Amino acid sequence: MVTTALVALAALSGSATPVDTLKQWQHDRFGMFIHWGVYSEAGSEWNGKPVNGAGEWLLSNAQITPEDYEPLAKRFNPTLYDPEKWVKLAKVAGMKYIVITTKHHDGFGLWPSAEGDWNVKRAPANRDLLKPLAEACRREGIKLGFYHSIMDWHHPDYLPRRGWDKRPTTGADMDRYVKYMKAQLKEILTNYGPVFELWFDGQWEGTWTDERGRDLEKYVRSLQPNMLVNNRVSHSGTFGDFKTPEQEIPANGIPGQNWESCMTMNDTWGYSKFDHNWKSAETLITNVILCASKGGNYLLNVGPTGAGEIPLESGKRLLDVGRWMTKNGESIYGTEAGPFPKALPWGRVTRKGNTLYAHLLDKDVSVLSFPGLKTGIKSAKWLDGEALSVSRGEVQLGSPRSAIRVVKVELAGSPVVVSEGLKPGADGRLVLGAGDATTFGGPQFEAGEKNALGFWTRKEGIAEWDFQMPAEGSYRATVTYACEPGNEGAVVAVDAGVSRQNFTVQPTKSWSDFVTVETGPFTLKKGKNKAKVQALSMGKGAVMNLRSLVFTPVP
Repeated sequence: MVTTALVALAALSGSATPVDTLKQWQHDRFGMFIHWGVYSEAGSEWNGKPVNGAGEWLLSNAQITPEDYEPLAKRFNPTLYDPEKWVKLAKVAGMKYIVITTKHHDGFGLWPSAEGDWNVKRAPANRDLLKPLAEACRREGIKLGFYHSIMDWHHPDYLPRRGWDKRPTTGADMDRYVKYMKAQLKEILTNYGPVFELWFDGQWEGTWTDERGRDLEKYVRSLQPNMLVNNRVSHSGTFGDFKTPEQEIPANGIPGQNWESCMTMNDTWGYSKFDHNWKSAETLITNVILCASKGGNYLLNVGPTGAGEIPLESGKRLLDVGRWMTKNGESIYGTEAGPFPKALPWGRVTRKGNTLYAHLLDKDVSVLSFPGLKTGIKSAKWLDGEALSVSRGEVQLGSPRSAIRVVKVELAGSPVVVSEGLKPGADGRLVLGAGDATTFGGPQFEAGEKNALGFWTRKEGIAEWDFQMPAEGSYRATVTYACEPGNEGAVVAVDAGVSRQNFTVQPTKSWSDFVTVETGPFTLKKGKNKAKVQALSMGKGAVMNLRSLVFTPVP
């Protein structure tokens, strides 16, 4: 749905709200990000040695001066570039739009700009790489968006400079750089439109202010009034049409905001010949589901080689994603976030009116239940198959599955969900599961085999539960977690009631191999209580995958 915040923002900026574009963007849910430039030719290699870090950050990661970096342009000769293949691959994968880097932080442009020659005019082929992509998108019905970096390590007027860049700063003029950037933006917004979304980046340095951001947003909207502009046009990230979580999917979405998670297929955005840490097709499908079920979009990146080929590993995975989307796209396109405030133990839910789409990330679950759902269920069926039996508000699923499947559930009316609250069971034990937690600072719920809070890579991460106790009492607490060897060592605090206990995370066999440890005695008070789990210090790589916190009464 179009947020009130967006309408208010458009009114403040004096520009028309791109309502139709926003509705289409929300409908589409799934797009392709493309990071491509002269850095792709190097493939994370410099002077014959691998360079750690993302491929598109080569100049910075290898501390290369602009003068030494420029010869890469003479090697950038994409003889295998076939934009028709790129666009058709995106289409087969179920992607509805493409966002390509017109210029990344190294400043090199993929079109023959009239603003200087640090662009394809220096490459052997000396040809426009954006125009044929725009034409292919139009032919195939794929919308086109542009990424454009505000930060520019090459331009003499951009400040601040990298520490190893010894060019004199005397005479450098940030206002003159902004004029140059606007001129380039005018070229790409008028020569290759219509543009679906404009994706800014590199806005975090102190020379880029919110005042400059508002001015730039107003300028680009004057050229393309109906396109979307991301929040990175602003230094603070507080305005623009949508927010841009990077390499993560917010645990509970971003309520009241439009958002798009951008993520890589391996560990880098630009091509790296050394990065083979590919996500599985099932993980990519799960990410599509997680974004849609929380009301967001998924922008999945590919990093073509300098020759212009999308890596085979990327292509294979996109074809697998496309096969799933062909069967189940109805449960993604045109949906909104499900009515349940948190993940359900078996997976995630999207919604269209009175229809729920239950995505079974847990392939072993045999009965589909909807805790707190007060609206009756009229019918249920496999989205790609036969009808299913419904009894007492539960759907009978039968045998385990080998792939992620979707159940289409028709309700008797608009879904009404009432939180049942967390409280002890008949045996007096209080089970606080990962799916019941409210998280801050990064941890995300993973359903299915793990059924745990994962991606816990920041000390600031917190998991919290609110619960009710019938009486004050003494309890012993146990934590069930997993930690792959090499990532152990985090010191974790468990706060509950009036007590706190700490424990040190030890390695288990893998991120999917869970152990249960006791953390010590707790006193829980009558009535409302809160439990919190947070890291006091980080381990060697991550905190843990947390499945549950359980309080058992002490006789």
